[in-house]
Amino acid sequence: MDWGDSAEQASFRAQVREFVGERLPGFYRELDANRSGLDGGWQAHRASDDPEESGAARDWARALAENGWVAPNWPVEYGGAGLSVWEQFIFKQEMAEAGAPAVGGQGVTQIGPTVIVHGNEQQKEKYLTGILEGDTAWCQGYSEPGAGSDLASLQTRARRDGDEYVINGQKIWTSNAHNADNMYILVRTDPDAPKHRGISLIIIDDIHEAGVQVRPLVDMTFNHHFNETFFEDVRAPVSNRLGEENRGWYVGMTLLDYERSNIDSAILDRTLVEELIDYIGSDEGAVCSRTDDLPTLRAEIADRFIECDVARNFGMRIASMQASGVVPNYEASTGKMFGTETHQRVMRTGTKTLGLYGNVWGKDTPYAPLRSQFTHGYVRSIPSTIAGGSSEIQRNIIATRGLGLPRG
Repeated sequence: MDWGDSAEQASFRAQVREFVGERLPGFYRELDANRSGLDGGWQAHRASDDPEESGAARDWARALAENGWVAPNWPVEYGGAGLSVWEQFIFKQEMAEAGAPAVGGQGVTQIGPTVIVHGNEQQKEKYLTGILEGDTAWCQGYSEPGAGSDLASLQTRARRDGDEYVINGQKIWTSNAHNADNMYILVRTDPDAPKHRGISLIIIDDIHEAGVQVRPLVDMTFNHHFNETFFEDVRAPVSNRLGEENRGWYVGMTLLDYERSNIDSAILDRTLVEELIDYIGSDEGAVCSRTDDLPTLRAEIADRFIECDVARNFGMRIASMQASGVVPNYEASTGKMFGTETHQRVMRTGTKTLGLYGNVWGKDTPYAPLRSQFTHGYVRSIPSTIAGGSSEIQRNIIATRGLGLPRG
């Protein structure tokens, strides 16, 4: 594989870099923590009560929309830029390295592509424009208290009532439900069918008006990202179902394949390792970091640097497969597993390197090295090997689909 840019790719990279340099709002340039993903991201900014914050989010969405870069991976006929797989990879790299947030969240990366593949023309017309214009935020209703890694055990019911489904049940770990407009949800439409069948994927419009109850789950960093969501006779039209009734499991797995193909984390982790290296060499770092343990830490930091490159190369492998028309399967699981485990190790090494100063909490305190990125990042990295499919599940996929080992 040729790891370098072709002339055309180098030209496109320069175009993206120039665009970000000129059009990224000042709010994001000043948002130090954005590079490590410690804030709520574009979706939280869009919903903010702060006019500067919400205005910056909407201005950035409009700037990207001018080039079709809200959804660079979508076909041109659906409002995307129709970028090649390698151009998408370059676009993500440049955005991540500049600390520029992606717009549209799960709407762009997951539900939009799934509507394009599985939706009818009416659904495409109804949903894609709102995603592209940054006017609609989405959340995912998958996990339940009794159905996480074994997602097919979900029990949330959708009963047919004429032209509507009546939904009852509970979901958990619903990211950004408090900021979302719509939800795509897996529900059981045939309780008598085998567990992987009898599931449908339905879109609930205007979830707060539809009666979905959202209860916050505040994590140990005092961050509100996750939620519990409750459904009591919530109604959604049958026309909002994606794909065939009782075949939603297979539609839902399309979403997870998109989710597991993301490579942004590897780029951000590499940036953090580089910041840590620069900090150790600074005057402040000589005082605040564990320079007495530097020989041991030097080897550990080198390992993290190498692992970030390996995680990036997994992303490039997936991009190469997609460019050849091959849909990644166990390869995406390999990248997801290695990337999230690398993320945890990067955060652990960072806090270890900073010693007691690594325990200082709060991005704004002068006593917090590197704006407390590693401290906050460490505690928030723990669920990364669970979200989107646990590492144990990914290893099972790699073993059975990739290595051909028997189940059991």
